[in-house]
Amino acid sequence: MRYAVHLALSLALLCGCAVSPAPQFFGATRQEVALEGYRFTVFVKTGRAEVVRRGYLPRAARDRVPALMVRAAEIASGCTVIGPAGGIWRAPSLPGDTGEARFELAC
Repeated sequence: MRYAVHLALSLALLCGCAVSPAPQFFGATRQEVALEGYRFTVFVKTGRAEVVRRGYLPRAARDRVPALMVRAAEIASGCTVIGPAGGIWRAPSLPGDTGEARFELAC
């Protein structure tokens, strides 16, 4: 019994490690982008992009990340970021979050 519980918890944790898009970005094009040692997964769909930073960063190393997220969205989409996504596309996270961001694109 104890083994089964540990196995189930381990599998649940492993399943949560993969990066998946928000529901608004289901069916989006996915790209992996690396910039200055940071890794991002970018989902692009209908003139918008969702950028997810991969890996752990201490607070002191996060200052450059928002600008790199913009660059990652532009590289993956081939478009220009014109600002944060709004409406149903808006990110639920706090402004300045370095883990996930959503952008409006001009293509």
